[in-house]
Amino acid sequence: MAVPKKRTSTSKKRIRKNVWKKKGYWVALKAFSLAKSLSTGNSKSFFRSWVNPTTELEKE
Repeated sequence: MAVPKKRTSTSKKRIRKNVWKKKGYWVALKAFSLAKSLSTGNSKSFFRSWVNPTTELEKE
């Protein structure tokens, strides 16, 4: 079983944790941006078919 040879310093641990948190921040920001562009209809990179509820009711 792999065992670390030396103890990781607090500063190195803190740096790694902040890098990990920053990755999550950018992913969340991108997801929020995509959701915002979808809600306004200005999306250029994500295509979604729209179903008009009034035409669906008229068919029945």
